[in-house]
Amino acid sequence: MLDLKHTFIIAEIGMNHDGSFGQARALMKAAAECGVDAVKFQMHIFDAESLPDAPPPPYFQEEDRKTFFNRTAFSLDQWKNIRNYSNDLGVEFVCSPFSIEAIERLEEIGNKVYKVPSGEVTNIPYLERIAQTGKSVLLSSGMSNWQELDKAVHTLKKWNDHIVVLQCSSLYPCPPEKAGLNVMQEMQARYSLPVGLSDHTLTIYTSLAAVVLGAKVIERHFSVSRSMYGPDAKYSLDPTDMKNLCEGIRIVEAGLTHFVDKNDISDYKNMKEIFEKSIVTRRAIKKGKILERDDITTKKPGTGIKALMYHDILGRKVKRDLAENMIVSWSDLEHES
Repeated sequence: MLDLKHTFIIAEIGMNHDGSFGQARALMKAAAECGVDAVKFQMHIFDAESLPDAPPPPYFQEEDRKTFFNRTAFSLDQWKNIRNYSNDLGVEFVCSPFSIEAIERLEEIGNKVYKVPSGEVTNIPYLERIAQTGKSVLLSSGMSNWQELDKAVHTLKKWNDHIVVLQCSSLYPCPPEKAGLNVMQEMQARYSLPVGLSDHTLTIYTSLAAVVLGAKVIERHFSVSRSMYGPDAKYSLDPTDMKNLCEGIRIVEAGLTHFVDKNDISDYKNMKEIFEKSIVTRRAIKKGKILERDDITTKKPGTGIKALMYHDILGRKVKRDLAENMIVSWSDLEHES
């Protein structure tokens, strides 16, 4: 099952390999070098998921769906190689099947983590089959309303408790104001399940904010260049952005998971002595003088009586002569009677 002790970062390679087995492996290696926890692919079997005249999405009109999916499909042996290569790289292999037939194929290669794409949230027989595998499930919410999402979660929970619900806005690209971080938080309260963000914005900042708000999984499209061919490349993070995202998330996690005792100031002891101020004589003071405001001031360093004690010093009698501009110590003063 997924290890969610820290934020699980997924590089969604999707179809950015454009059917090239070598390019798929190169993308996996580049993603792993960025520090991701998983690489994710999509498995399309056109005749199992679409009618011949199914329209393409508005953001990718260069090829009809059947041509594109058949051209970019991998053989079962290639999928096994990709799965094994992810192990070699030390990252998890995740895949989105788009049909029950694709689920069966993924079971054959030993897939451990399924991602339910947004368009399958209302596909009940599909959800039932994924749940019955007993594997970890990432449920994307992109196009669904609450009623549909409720039913999907209920369906999965009949067989499977290893579910993470991902807030997703099916917009390409997604403006940051449409990312729905509030929805992610509501999902957590509504389902009592781990939540995350499948982020289609063009920067890393919304993903970082999601981690602060409790996201356990972050998924981002990944490509070596936004100028590459395909439906998702132009909305993907390149290696520089992905590396910055991974580093940023780990930094945010360090701040969120390590608790500081505000009363423990041992780390600042030397700094306090350098930057804080002590009670200092403003002028020479004779023995027996009762200290008044005109007698004392505060100056660095903070090695004497703290300036915090200013009002406690006023009205005290001096036990010995004090020179101008010297730090006052408690031994210079008579105790209060």
